[in-house]
Amino acid sequence: MSISTDARQTTEAALAAHTLCEAFQITARVDPEAVALVNYDGSEPLTWSELATRVERATAGLCALAIEPGDTVAMLLRNRPTFNLLDLAVLHAGAVPFSLYPTEPVEQIAALITDSGARVIVTEPMFLDKIRGAVELCDQVTHIVVEGAESGGPLEMTLAELERSAPEGFDFQARWRAVGPESIATLVYTSGTTGEPKGVQISQRTMMHSVRGVDHFAVTAPHRGVSFLPAAHITDRFICHASLIVLGGTVTCVPDHEDLWDAIRATRPTRFFGVPRTCEKLAEQAQAMIAGDSRLEAALAIGYARVRAEQGLTPPLEPERAAEAEEALRTLAPVREHLGLDQVQWFAVAAAPSSYETLEFHHALGLNLAELWGQTECMMATMNPPDRVKLGTVGVPLPAVEATIAGDGEMLLRGGHTCSGYRNKPEQTAEMLDADGWVHTGDLASIDADGYLRIIGRKKEQMINSSGKNLFPVKIEATVHQASPLIAHVATIADRRRWVTALIVLDAAALRTFADERGLEGDHSALVHSSEVRAEIDRAIAAANERLARVEQIRGWTIVDGDWEPGGEELTNTLKLRRANIDAKYAELIEAMYA
Repeated sequence: MSISTDARQTTEAALAAHTLCEAFQITARVDPEAVALVNYDGSEPLTWSELATRVERATAGLCALAIEPGDTVAMLLRNRPTFNLLDLAVLHAGAVPFSLYPTEPVEQIAALITDSGARVIVTEPMFLDKIRGAVELCDQVTHIVVEGAESGGPLEMTLAELERSAPEGFDFQARWRAVGPESIATLVYTSGTTGEPKGVQISQRTMMHSVRGVDHFAVTAPHRGVSFLPAAHITDRFICHASLIVLGGTVTCVPDHEDLWDAIRATRPTRFFGVPRTCEKLAEQAQAMIAGDSRLEAALAIGYARVRAEQGLTPPLEPERAAEAEEALRTLAPVREHLGLDQVQWFAVAAAPSSYETLEFHHALGLNLAELWGQTECMMATMNPPDRVKLGTVGVPLPAVEATIAGDGEMLLRGGHTCSGYRNKPEQTAEMLDADGWVHTGDLASIDADGYLRIIGRKKEQMINSSGKNLFPVKIEATVHQASPLIAHVATIADRRRWVTALIVLDAAALRTFADERGLEGDHSALVHSSEVRAEIDRAIAAANERLARVEQIRGWTIVDGDWEPGGEELTNTLKLRRANIDAKYAELIEAMYA
């Protein structure tokens, strides 16, 4: 898609800005009456002009609450324009916005508020009771700003009241211009899989560096995004929020995740980022549409042949076959349109390993889905350029990012994308960010001759069996997960054991579909124990074992009855396994597999 010269010049000016505040002031003037933010259902639209005006009012209101540069403001909000508005206001005040997961228990929310030092909290009515409970456990909170409700408590005020409370003689221009590249743009707490969550301080410099890096490889116009991942994780805050600030365009917010698939179809995003499960669900929708349609099935088969030739797995296509592949892409256009991805120019996935099969399927469909690599401590660091994706890798380093592999195989990174350390944790900061500026990522990786990085596994999660063999659970779990749509989560066990076993958690929706197709009756628990379901999991394990080395193969497995919820005992809010918790909670099941 072509980009007008004027529009690109404005984008270049925003990309050259030193801070998100400076970039926003440039971007907001480009097309003031265009919609910047809107909910999927069309509610709460904000034009760029309206957004700029309200950001100024909210910034003034925050300063009236004695928010000073460097102070922290906590937010518990869904994916709605209100979040973007208030995050921008906090930034323009020179303060540090940080988001909380609504799934966190009250005690954990209180602990994070205390560690962050936040005195002001912004939320909405549905989370107000939880915030009130957390505030009772803190002693530094002075104000709770509630969007969309009347003031109800002694510390509470409405967003409308905040926006009307500008102090006398407030100088908005001077306030935001005082924000510098090293000012902290956000605080993101790690998931806590290896202990207490750590508050990663991400500077304005880091955010701008990463936006420039992605734009270097993936120029998109117009910029249309879909915001649905939680703001408490760095991904959506960067992919949607920061990108909107710098690149302009429109972001559609999805407060209710049940609306995601309809939102994608309605929005037709030009940029779309998802976690592996998002991309698997999209693939399942496409497969359902293709199944039984001989014309689409034939086109998909040609698509696979094209992709395998492009990836160097087979010889280049002959001219006649290449022409057939082009026609197959046109034939599959209705499938891409059905998904809502017919106009996507940059389609990326990260946060966990994606199966090669899912990546290859999307490419065969005509969607250049590509893995990238980022980390809270490193923001965006590597990506596959959309026009030269190498499947199974996380791409190449962004411009001005250095990558090297340490002697023990750990990936080390250095550059402007690195964080400013952990809040209140100097010793752990020194372990993560060494004196030479290298971030010790904790991921084991390799670099090929073309400079593409491949992630092997997590250094701290490496298992060593009783024979002394090194095993990487993420690799084994990803192989099992992709073997059946019934499998939602896999947790492997092998450390100091004779062989590998696995706990399997089933996907409730996929299990119901499986049951309906076979006429099976009963609730989730009954289906988990049915012979048909167990046979399907047995088949999936056997299929996965064929793709694993002998020492990696699973020799025992158990289906866990129930679900593992994000933020619960077994999963972090970002869906990482809490392995120590799992080992303790399911100790009897695990021991039974080795009996």
